[in-house]
Amino acid sequence: MSVPSIVVHRDADVLAKAVAARIITRLVDAQSAKGSASIVLTGGTVGIATLAAIAATPARDAVDWRRLDVWWGDERFVPTGDKERNETGARQALLDHVDVDPARVHVMRGPDSGMTAEESADAYAAELRKAARPEDHGPVPNFDVLLLGMGPDSHVASLFPGMPALYDTRPVVAVHGAPKPPPTRISLTLPAIQAAREVWVVAAGEEKSGAVRLALSDSGPVQVPAAGARGRGRTLFLLDRTAASKIPPGLGRMASP
Repeated sequence: MSVPSIVVHRDADVLAKAVAARIITRLVDAQSAKGSASIVLTGGTVGIATLAAIAATPARDAVDWRRLDVWWGDERFVPTGDKERNETGARQALLDHVDVDPARVHVMRGPDSGMTAEESADAYAAELRKAARPEDHGPVPNFDVLLLGMGPDSHVASLFPGMPALYDTRPVVAVHGAPKPPPTRISLTLPAIQAAREVWVVAAGEEKSGAVRLALSDSGPVQVPAAGARGRGRTLFLLDRTAASKIPPGLGRMASP
């Protein structure tokens, strides 16, 4: 796994716009190299603000949206269209405004599908397995970029500290009893996250600063899930100044204006 690089921006608004620009560049580069690209989306305030920033910039037209596969790192197990769903926020912020191929938007199914949470997780794992190519050497694609938010408790996706999902080696699991509502979720596991070519952890706010410090230390991922958020080729921690305020000296922080 790659060693994290740290990029710090002035505030949450600048952070969202900067991450949006990075995403566009990353997707264009991937499509130029191999014809298509893949991205794993996250929810949360900054995650959705980043998608809105992509929609708002003319540079979005550099991406061939028809040649993009869209995945999610986790989803709240609530019905389609519910405002709590990460999918709902992503559609409103970006996907409804670009020419994506509906067949390449891979949603995690909710209870309105008739599935249980476990069945939804198994169905998503099967969809990932179908999309994986021989060169991916595993049951999930090597996503070009996988976005993650991070909670003040250091959770990423719906992997909360100390929960059984952190020990699970399957690509996708159902999470029950999440400490923040809704309690039932579907989530990629750490092995699936670590299959990505690039993992970007995006965090803003002073309340995240302790979790950021722990995630960049020698903490284990069972108690600090974000410490396991690493990509095969590259890991970025993209932060605002307040989220970065407790990073120890000497970790190679790059501060932008």
